[in-house]
Amino acid sequence: MNYNRLKNIFIILCLLSATMLSAQTEVIKLWQDVADMKNQPTKLYAYPTADSINTGVCIIICPGGSYSHLMGIKTEGFHAAQWLQSKGINAFVLRYRVGMYGYHHPAMIQDIQKAIAYVREHAQAYGIDADKIGVMGFSAGGHLVTMAGAFADKNYLLPLGVKTKVSVRPDFVVPVYPVVSMQDSLAHKRSRKNLLTIHYTPDLQYQFSMELQIKPSMPPTFLVTAKDDYKVKYQNSVALDKALTVQGVPHQFHLYEKGGHGYGMDERKAEICSLWREELLQWLKTIGILAGKR
Repeated sequence: MNYNRLKNIFIILCLLSATMLSAQTEVIKLWQDVADMKNQPTKLYAYPTADSINTGVCIIICPGGSYSHLMGIKTEGFHAAQWLQSKGINAFVLRYRVGMYGYHHPAMIQDIQKAIAYVREHAQAYGIDADKIGVMGFSAGGHLVTMAGAFADKNYLLPLGVKTKVSVRPDFVVPVYPVVSMQDSLAHKRSRKNLLTIHYTPDLQYQFSMELQIKPSMPPTFLVTAKDDYKVKYQNSVALDKALTVQGVPHQFHLYEKGGHGYGMDERKAEICSLWREELLQWLKTIGILAGKR
């Protein structure tokens, strides 16, 4: 049995395990209301918080996986959602389309815009404040949520015949050890290949290098990475921090000495898990999303 087949079997087993973990949650087939998209595999897993601690805040979570797979959906998805639930924050985990199944841009940005629209349209039913819906992504998911913020003025749903009366702009963005750039000096090449295919052009490299696409309208951003990230160069986040600063976007950047990559919510892998999570909660208070300091 060759290496690629073993790897694919491992990924499938991980996805099955993740699905079993989420079995008790509501699963939303995100495109089921769009005639030509009904068979798309995109799903949202809902993790509403208890009424007694509900803050009205919601975060849509995008796991990583190089835009190739979502093998980290357990740690970077369901565990993250459960932690947010415990803090009174409603959560949704987005299983977006990826390269492993033949999907490339614009499938990913379509999925996250549809997810934001869905949650905002159903905010009242979930006890969510429609003006307090953010997005959080890990690794390639961090690139996706940054796109959701930076490209919110371009509606990728309209070409699919999807009309919504609500905004697809997230109210805040949380990229965690994110892929940012598509430029050769910084790019995580596997993510670039799966997002843009091997036929990408210099123009596409520019369009999807998020450090080159930040505008003053970018939502407030909380950015986290570590200098010893062994998969995605930490300079990706440094470049994004600089762009946010130049454009005057309210943000915080936490650059830790150690943490590596892919730790998600697993404190056994990186002590910074507890650090950045608490910093995130404090920041959400600072920007007026969570009750507390304003």
